Amino acid sequence: MADLSAFPITQRWPAQNADVLQLYSFPTPNGVKASIMLEETGIPYEAHLVTLSDADVKSPEFLSLNPNNKIPAIIDPNGPDGGPVGIFESGAILIYLADKSGKFIGANGAERAHVIQWLMFQMGGLGPMLGQLGFFSKFAGSEWEDKRPQQRYIDEAKRLLAVLNLELAGKDWIAGDYSIADMAIAPWLAALEFYGVRDTVGWEDNSNLVDYLERFLSRPAVEKGRNIPPRG
Repeated sequence: MADLSAFPITQRWPAQNADVLQLYSFPTPNGVKASIMLEETGIPYEAHLVTLSDADVKSPEFLSLNPNNKIPAIIDPNGPDGGPVGIFESGAILIYLADKSGKFIGANGAERAHVIQWLMFQMGGLGPMLGQLGFFSKFAGSEWEDKRPQQRYIDEAKRLLAVLNLELAGKDWIAGDYSIADMAIAPWLAALEFYGVRDTVGWEDNSNLVDYLERFLSRPAVEKGRNIPPRG
């Protein structure tokens, strides 16, 4: 059995089977990227529920794996150099798992670059902007009297959705074949319903996106991965 003793996180969230990949996550739009990818690839793994409370994500054990105190994070006992490796940041995890499995990142260098650029579109734009929109629409920011911050994120969300909607014209998936870019983008589109902002951003006006999200959510691995780890 693999020795994971060098990773303090395993003291708080012990591995039942140290020979399989260890996932530390919570089913948020970022968290489910990793679980969906693991389900899609069939890589054996074990999921550990890490709540978003400071008691979990700011614990010394979790910070030892991700100093940025954000889920998801993984430990792969079978790393590329033969030993265990720990990785944080959802985009980095997706690329790592794509390389490990040889799946969902294109069949050649040009396709790989195309997939990664749309992954970065989500990481640098869509995710942060929709996250802020959620804060100013559903959570504490919604109580602010000054609505200029909220409007800023409404406008940017509409712009980004329009970019995606145009790109998806005549296409099933954002970068050609189904890829890690879709696993990154679509969970954030699904979050618009949770935030209660679909009408605000004119979701139904983006018919390509509506169909795209429906295709994504109908995949069995997606349906399963969106609920991993179980919230308990």
